[in-house]
Amino acid sequence: MNTIGASLRLTIFGSSHGPGVGCVLDGVPAGIEIDRDDIQREVDLRRPSGALGTPRAEEDRVELLAGVMEGVTTGAPVVLFIANRDTDSSKYERFRVVPRPGHADLTQMKKYGDSVDLRGGGQFSGRMTAPMVAAGAVAKEMLRTIGVQIAAYTQRLGSIEDEEDRTLREARRQARENPVRAADPEIALSMINEIMEAKLDGDSVGGVVRCLAVGLPIGVGEPFFDSLEGELAKMMFAIPGVKGIEFGAGFRAASMRGSEHNDSFLVKDGEIHTVTNNAGGVLGGLSNGMPLDLRVAFKPTASIPKEQRSIDLERMEDTTIKVEGRHDPCIVPRAVIVVEAAVALVLADLCLRGDFIA
Repeated sequence: MNTIGASLRLTIFGSSHGPGVGCVLDGVPAGIEIDRDDIQREVDLRRPSGALGTPRAEEDRVELLAGVMEGVTTGAPVVLFIANRDTDSSKYERFRVVPRPGHADLTQMKKYGDSVDLRGGGQFSGRMTAPMVAAGAVAKEMLRTIGVQIAAYTQRLGSIEDEEDRTLREARRQARENPVRAADPEIALSMINEIMEAKLDGDSVGGVVRCLAVGLPIGVGEPFFDSLEGELAKMMFAIPGVKGIEFGAGFRAASMRGSEHNDSFLVKDGEIHTVTNNAGGVLGGLSNGMPLDLRVAFKPTASIPKEQRSIDLERMEDTTIKVEGRHDPCIVPRAVIVVEAAVALVLADLCLRGDFIA
């Protein structure tokens, strides 16, 4: 299925090397102010940055085809389209015989047969996140009407980790000022060096994106099976390269005692708060009024020029492969805005379902 959401339904279409990629966002209420330039700025944050990214230089101009008139949503589905203008499909046909390690070549050929589109990864490409970012910009405007703000940053890249507990304000202010989307300029330099070292070695690195959301009212989520954590996890695993997600203390909770992990309540300025946020802003699958705090782990980019073992499907024998083409040595910096968009889409959908957004 290429559709996700209940009250706010996102459908993506297109492929990496086809005419373009786009989306239909159905369920956006009428009367939401939308600025195409704001959407464009969000999508631009996903583009590669110089030597740190792929040489593929897509302009990524967003076209607003429907659902917005004179800068305001009409209540009809919002349709967004981004044309592909810089494609090179010449190197992909051989992957039908020798599939690339770490890619979906083998699995999608087995599922879809000879007609599958392997160019640039087809519908399994990270290119499909471009319309997600555009749709996420619309979702952010919906959330802004109830005071919800979202910001993400690169918390870890390879062996370099930002161990500070950053605030949403820090993440928003700093992460958009450097090419690796780090929340600290000095850490950003170390992360840049990490990427360049891997690239010079013909290799790649992964990392972790941390995302924060503040202003969520208490009770966002639809348990049992559509819990806040569950819906976010499903959306995150739709992003190519994601291998893990955790909320608050996450896996550290397994080594903590209940007295240490439980977030004690207190009243501050007449409002309910907690002393700590080990739960990551979620209790019983519902938002608890504290900042939503989640981390998303990305694997190293699978496309690397180093020689790797594979198989020849025609001869059914072992062989080797070197992946040529235009690829990112690390997708994490470009994924930061994708994670923000994915969180915004889920929160907007659940806020509509819970009548928090009219």
